Amino acid sequence: MTDLETRPAPPDSALRRAAPALLGYAAVRALGLLALVLWSAARDKSAYTLLTARWDSLWYTRVAELGYGYEVRLPNGDVHSNLAFFPLLPWLERGIAAVTPLSHADAGFVVSLLASLAAAWGVFAVADHVYGRRAGVCAVLVWAVLPVGIVQSMAYSESLFTALAAWSLYAVLTGRWVTAGVLASLAGLTRPVGLAVVAAVWVTAIVAFRRDRSAAGGPSSERRRSAARTGGADAGERAPEPAAEDSDRRDPGTGDAPHPPRAPGVRSAAGAHPLPRALALLIAPLGAAAYVLWVGHRTGKGPLGYLDVQAGWRNGFDGGYAFARFVGEKFTSFPSALAGVGLIVGVGLVLWLYVVGVRQRQPLPLLVYTGVVTVLALCASSYFGSKPRLLLPAFPLLFPLALALARLRTSRSVLVVCGIALASAVYGAFWLNGSGPP
Repeated sequence: MTDLETRPAPPDSALRRAAPALLGYAAVRALGLLALVLWSAARDKSAYTLLTARWDSLWYTRVAELGYGYEVRLPNGDVHSNLAFFPLLPWLERGIAAVTPLSHADAGFVVSLLASLAAAWGVFAVADHVYGRRAGVCAVLVWAVLPVGIVQSMAYSESLFTALAAWSLYAVLTGRWVTAGVLASLAGLTRPVGLAVVAAVWVTAIVAFRRDRSAAGGPSSERRRSAARTGGADAGERAPEPAAEDSDRRDPGTGDAPHPPRAPGVRSAAGAHPLPRALALLIAPLGAAAYVLWVGHRTGKGPLGYLDVQAGWRNGFDGGYAFARFVGEKFTSFPSALAGVGLIVGVGLVLWLYVVGVRQRQPLPLLVYTGVVTVLALCASSYFGSKPRLLLPAFPLLFPLALALARLRTSRSVLVVCGIALASAVYGAFWLNGSGPP
């Protein structure tokens, strides 16, 4: 066991604790969908089509219907193959369509709606575990009101991936290593960025192994061995559950603001059994590795075949060079220079939030996960307009904002959330009726 472990709360108790966050999330997303319906109707467009039958959702649906092997050859020689799209979402679409009257596109929409709620619950569970209930509710609301939040309701894989990632991270934080590994493996079957979840599991497990070894050789090791022989409290005892309610205590000056506890670290408790961690290390990469190796076999190009598939989409990892050049080109004329400034400010904000998370001592698995997601999103060599969407799963970046929101009086925090939710809903409707997410 590790001191990250806690006794699992009964499902009904956990749901009751998360209910305010889930209800708030559902309200924000309902507002976004209502704005989309009204805006689309004014432009003689179908909001449902925008959510289920455009851009990537079409590729996922085609995989669900016909399987892999479809590709589009562009005049410039690029080859867009549906092998670029990981299989878990199409599998779910196919399974639901097989047992219900729903079409594959309808099934994709259902998966996204359910997965977005699961993701919101997972975000709450992680933030609640680290900072307390009030901060958990605020974290979910901040995630819901993101400008690109409408993607959470589309037949895309972002919501499904975020749900798997959040619950895998929560399993790591609470010492449920095998569960963390299984969820990480499923995340690896959902999106290429599943690497971030695998990295979080691996790094945290390796650090825990190293600290176990250090503790075993320390001066108190004999006392722990004696306790283990006699059944004492030191032998494999679970750490007490964090006093989450303590983090919800009111500030005597405001009556509303909580006192967030220090984020827990990754420390080892005496008597920890290494087998669950070892299993997590083995299981976590299986999903992504299996699909990448299968693509390599299918294309006949070996283990790196998936990279060739991505190259056909002009997508790859170049350390951010192409993105930096894209931003620099915005300063060649005055109107586009404003967009360049906005991009620089946006990237700066992302990096600043990560640094704040480090300074606030977020747990190691969250920092590893967020860091990998951020690097992969910002350093991809193509689809620059997609970067806000690619950052959507990096929810721990929002925890500093959630803590700031949690410190406000309840009346003020409600006003802030409502105002931003309205702006986000209008922007999402405008965005999806325009260029939309590529």
